[in-house]
Amino acid sequence: MPDRIYNFSPGPATLPQEVLKQASKDIVNFNDKGIGLIELSHRSKEFMAVADEAESLVRELLEVPDNYKVLFLQGGASTQFAMIPMNLLGADQKGTYLNTGTWAKKAIKEANIIAQADVAYSSEDTTFNHVPAQGDYSVADDSEYLYFVTNNTIYGTQFKDMPVSDKMLIADMSSDILSRKIDISKFGIIFAGAQKNMGPAGVTVVIIREDLLDRAPETLPTMLRYKTHADKGSMFNTPPCFAIYCVGLVCKWVKANGGVEAMAKMDAEKAAILYDMIDSTDFYKGHAQQDSRSLMNVTFNLPSPELETQFIAEAAAQGLDGLKGHRSIGGCRASIYNAFPKQGVLDLVAFMQEFEKNNS
Repeated sequence: MPDRIYNFSPGPATLPQEVLKQASKDIVNFNDKGIGLIELSHRSKEFMAVADEAESLVRELLEVPDNYKVLFLQGGASTQFAMIPMNLLGADQKGTYLNTGTWAKKAIKEANIIAQADVAYSSEDTTFNHVPAQGDYSVADDSEYLYFVTNNTIYGTQFKDMPVSDKMLIADMSSDILSRKIDISKFGIIFAGAQKNMGPAGVTVVIIREDLLDRAPETLPTMLRYKTHADKGSMFNTPPCFAIYCVGLVCKWVKANGGVEAMAKMDAEKAAILYDMIDSTDFYKGHAQQDSRSLMNVTFNLPSPELETQFIAEAAAQGLDGLKGHRSIGGCRASIYNAFPKQGVLDLVAFMQEFEKNNS
């Protein structure tokens, strides 16, 4: 087994080696100050500089307009499923949702507890193997927003083009943020759990338009208000300091390697190598329809569940780890986020070719 395996896990996922090395140093002795990063007070000038730099880099890389706040929150992306309708909807109001996978379904469930979720489209009857085209759904006139998940980790689907609507867009970008350019001004809220494409688990980045901060009802608890965190610069309570610091390091790495546009090109090249392998044979079969294929999570099946189990085990023994598909659908899944090296994809393809040869 090599010292460093290729981690195809969907999250927590691969981080850049430069980030891991710098973090391992700073966690013991931050900036040669004789104190570890995770021991610093979150209100110290040293950590405030870390948080400010992380926010500045997120703004720069994603070209966040000045009338948006960037928040570093806890509770994972799953907490945002509830916070969004809590802050934006009254009990008699509705949001429109596109049901394209597990995480969209969970968001719909939470919205229906608080207000009303109008499901304008669902691909559940085809095991979420595609996302809708623009003309496949309509947004209710009395809806406050259109909510969708840009990339679906479990099923390996992704919106190639963002939906267009007269209504405010809200997007869960947990698994493809920083992988392509987006027009933030089209959105009311964008959020992303960091542990897939941005950093380690523990922090969720929320980008919210400032005018939405005052829409929360007075009855909403303090910690569940976006305004609470915006007014205090994400420091209302002790934030996830280490995770925020790592988001900053990952953003530095993205910037040093050409920014979001360079990531998009690199991700497309990696995904094409793997999809070309899948399409070249009947032994492997992709789950997602071709026009909905994700560049982040490549999902596929082998001729039988038994062969899939064997494939996953033999791959892991060769340092190709984390290829087991989600428990809800089985099969195999290769997550190849920004930080995942191209050589790992090439090695996986070589293994796939050899495995097919030995088991056909």
